[in-house]
Parts: sequence; C-alpha cells; structure tokens
Amino acid sequence: MTENPMREAIQTAISENPVILFMKGTPEQPACGFSARTVAVLQSLGQPFAAVDVLPDQRIRQELSALSSWPTIPQLFVEGELVGGCDIVMEMYQSGELQQTLGLDAGGGEQEPPEAAPAQAPPLSIENRL
Repeated sequence: MTENPMREAIQTAISENPVILFMKGTPEQPACGFSARTVAVLQSLGQPFAAVDVLPDQRIRQELSALSSWPTIPQLFVEGELVGGCDIVMEMYQSGELQQTLGLDAGGGEQEPPEAAPAQAPPLSIENRL
C-alpha cells in the first residue's frame, strides 16, 4: 500500500479537532454561500471549530471526498464523524439536532438560520502537514 500524505493529513485534522469544517475560503472570508451559511450557524451557536480551506490545493478536495464519500463542500465533521454539507447542517440546526450533536442545549423548538456572524477560529492549513 502506498502512502498518501494528503489523505493522512486530512484524517489527522479530523481526528485532532472535535469540530472541523472543510470549506471554500475561510471563516473570515467564505468563498461561497454554502460555506458562509455553515460558518454562520456554527458561530451563532458559539461553537468553536477548526476550518480548512479546500481551495488552495485541489488534492484536499479530492482526498476529502474520497475519504468521506461526500461529493460537495462544505463538509462538517463532529468527533470524527461526517455530519454533512450545508443543507443537512441547516436542517439539523433548525430542528435542534445539530445542537444535540454538538453537545449544546437545543434551546427548544425550531430555529431560523442566522445571518453571517463574525469569525472566531483561524483556519488550519493541511499543506503545512505534508
């Protein structure tokens, strides 16, 4: 079996960060609306998270999708498990299921998705692990 440093770096990032978002852009400057909405949900909950920008190196996106079997970006992982992309995160947020998955108080009842909030976490760089 050949080594795959990119896949290993992605797997390490997932296992070392309780909540990690692979996204287009950074939390401070999302490069697509789906990534921006996912960041806004996490920030509205006060949930610290690591973020990885998949845009600098196409291999990140390719290996991430191969690892997760999920074709689109963003991808949210909690405790090493894929939660899903933007649509799933939004549905889970509105039902309170995301808050439960994150170990937060759901606050009761359905919630409207938030608008973009100020960024909290600096992005991780997978390239630095190669």
